[in-house]
Amino acid sequence: MVIISALHKKLLEIFHVFQLQANIIIDSPHPAYRDEPYVKQMKGCGEESEYIHFTPNFLLNDNLLNAYGPRGKVFVHEWAHLRWGVFDEYNEKEPFYFSQNQQIQPTRCSTQVSGHWFEIINGHATLCRYDDTWLPTKECQFFPDKDQKTSASVMYMPSLDSVTAFCHEGDHNIEAPNTQNQKCDNKATRTVIFQHSVDKDALQTLKPLQSAPPAPKFTVIQRRSRVVCLILDVSGSMQGQRILRLQQAATIFLREIVEEGAYVGIVKFSTSADIISSLTKIEGYARESLISKLPDTASGSTNMCTGLKLGFEQDDKSAVGDDVIFLTDGEATDDIQSCLKSAVNSGAIINTIAMGLSASNVLVTMANQTDGKFIVADENLISNQLVDAFSSTGSSTTGWFNGTVPIDRTVGNSTTFTIIYERSAPTVSIHAPSGSAYDQTRMTHNAATKTLTLNIPGTAEPGDWRYSFFNTESTAQAMTLTITSRAARDDVPPVMVKAQMNQLASDGSKPMVVFAEVSQNHVPVLGAKVMATLQSDTGYSEDLFLLDNGAGADNFKNDGIYSRYFAKLISGRYSLKVRVIPQEGAIRGSHNRNSGALYVPGYIVDGKVQLNPQKPPVSVQSADVGRFIRTATGESFVVNVPKGVTTKFPPAKITDLRAKIQVDTIFLSWTAPGEDFDFGTVESYDIRWSKHLKTILYNFRNATPVNTSALHPQEATLDEQFSFLPEVAIKNGTTLFFAIQSQDKQALKSEVSNIAQVTKFVPSPKPPEISEPPLKLIISIISITLWGKMFLFLPCIRLSFRFYRLINCVI
Repeated sequence: MVIISALHKKLLEIFHVFQLQANIIIDSPHPAYRDEPYVKQMKGCGEESEYIHFTPNFLLNDNLLNAYGPRGKVFVHEWAHLRWGVFDEYNEKEPFYFSQNQQIQPTRCSTQVSGHWFEIINGHATLCRYDDTWLPTKECQFFPDKDQKTSASVMYMPSLDSVTAFCHEGDHNIEAPNTQNQKCDNKATRTVIFQHSVDKDALQTLKPLQSAPPAPKFTVIQRRSRVVCLILDVSGSMQGQRILRLQQAATIFLREIVEEGAYVGIVKFSTSADIISSLTKIEGYARESLISKLPDTASGSTNMCTGLKLGFEQDDKSAVGDDVIFLTDGEATDDIQSCLKSAVNSGAIINTIAMGLSASNVLVTMANQTDGKFIVADENLISNQLVDAFSSTGSSTTGWFNGTVPIDRTVGNSTTFTIIYERSAPTVSIHAPSGSAYDQTRMTHNAATKTLTLNIPGTAEPGDWRYSFFNTESTAQAMTLTITSRAARDDVPPVMVKAQMNQLASDGSKPMVVFAEVSQNHVPVLGAKVMATLQSDTGYSEDLFLLDNGAGADNFKNDGIYSRYFAKLISGRYSLKVRVIPQEGAIRGSHNRNSGALYVPGYIVDGKVQLNPQKPPVSVQSADVGRFIRTATGESFVVNVPKGVTTKFPPAKITDLRAKIQVDTIFLSWTAPGEDFDFGTVESYDIRWSKHLKTILYNFRNATPVNTSALHPQEATLDEQFSFLPEVAIKNGTTLFFAIQSQDKQALKSEVSNIAQVTKFVPSPKPPEISEPPLKLIISIISITLWGKMFLFLPCIRLSFRFYRLINCVI
């Protein structure tokens, strides 16, 4: 494996990370979702999400309002996803279900939303067809009455004029197979918002407004070019390896990462602060000019406030929206707390990189309060903290060190191989997939920064590139290789990786969650092999293979978000590295929105169906992305377990329980949890069922137990399957509900799983009844003449348990 110095890589990572900090993004249409509003929601119930996405067309085109609702109500819907971690109360994959009383119901909340369901054929609404289980076919859609009396719910259908509230427990539909019920234990959205969200305490004391609220204030920031200011610590504590790593990292950043047209300024500080370079536009020889001015000596005290103040003054217009990379060992001789307020008020996005173990916690606060990132960097040349450059590798060796790295077809322009060595330059050989060889004669050598750089002309060949280093010294020395590459074509976005934790601090009371998003132009990449490395400043580290299986820590299956619990919590300050390991079989796949306002196909107005414009077809097709490798780093985080407290956890909650029935045999399947959340193997399962949802939901111990003596638990993350024959006869049309609780060797029990349901159905001439009253349709009589005889074709409606089937009648 090749490893780049953490400090170099932190600079590269931060440059990519700080480009998207907004809670609300107005951008071009998503390749799959088009103009549909959506929220990037990857965490659990009650947890804040990533961002809201609107398109300019949605905000400017009134033709979309009938289908989604007024923009203000749609914003409230999306805000509830973003801020309060609630989910949608519809389900486009399961728009209908059998209720406990054996009626067909649309998936909705509340059940007081009235309407009817139809198929749309050639632009006209016709009565639905039904499948073998008498549920409406997938072409069937629910059309609500335009005139409603219920006020709930915003998370179901904000387009209805009467809807002004969230579902509360009194009107919440706990039966509906929607995401809100599945992810939030069948709790109403209002319950989650007021009892479990980040604002729960403030909402408890919320009082009605006595007067109209003040008008919101918006600050629009639109820069012609990006402004980046490097504020670099050159105090005495940065002597030796630290100042060299700073110089090497900043060189890579300036030469290979920062984009053309950006403005970059450099400030150094110790006892006092000095401007190394005022804001300089990146063009022509500017990169090398800036590199030549980088500091290479360190002395004096560490007055961080002085450096920050001068850095903010670089932009004579305003620091608002500027990107600041503040690199320091954090060992301040001044009171960094004294300039925290002014730093936050500057409006700059401050990304702080702390070298060593003594960095002030104020650096963490400063990054958080300015929407920046806080990163801990290791000063050693050989480090396992990889980040978002194309690839990197490292070794401490004598003799030859060989390896390969794939360059996939989505990248290849401006490809650079940078070798950094510890003492003396190695002999280097790099071979393209076609066999073309590059040696030292094609590389640039900088003895001061101890680097060898190879720039590949044009577009690098896709495929496996081979590299060989030969250490000419008799003793081992550290060497690292960094490969960076840009998109091969403007119209083919590269595969990207982002990494993060669900929280940045933990007291050990509950496990943390690692997330990695693998995507190409916002479209998920599926089937990737993703590994996370979490390393503490105490020397402890753990490798986790992340999964996109919709179980345990992973919220949604096949959404390109790979997740895993981090449960072995040991006190320390941690770095997070994620690497996608090259393998065959990864594909770019289409994926439905998980969170966003519902598209309504039309409404019933005065007994007639009024159709809304149809959604445009999805143009994203699954495609093989080939072998690729990517690395990314998330923010640093802190674990602080109180002395004497053990971090022993129960098995994880099972979240993907599924049920099927064949004749009288029940088939259950789920993903195995572990002894400690999703690690190890549980001791046993407690499976129970009931004919009543509320029994299994609110009183699991009173539900009917299943004999699981023949069930031997699998290791965590593996598939479990179990079948049994209930001891009592199940009548046709009966709906059964199932749940599981697992237990470990210390008798610690998991939370009760999600609830799976199944309806026994034996086909019969009489389908189950529907829950809606008859709709008065205006039906025209069609007459034609065939062979001299007139036929009248009338649509006939045959009543059977208030279920309607359309047939042709010939008179």
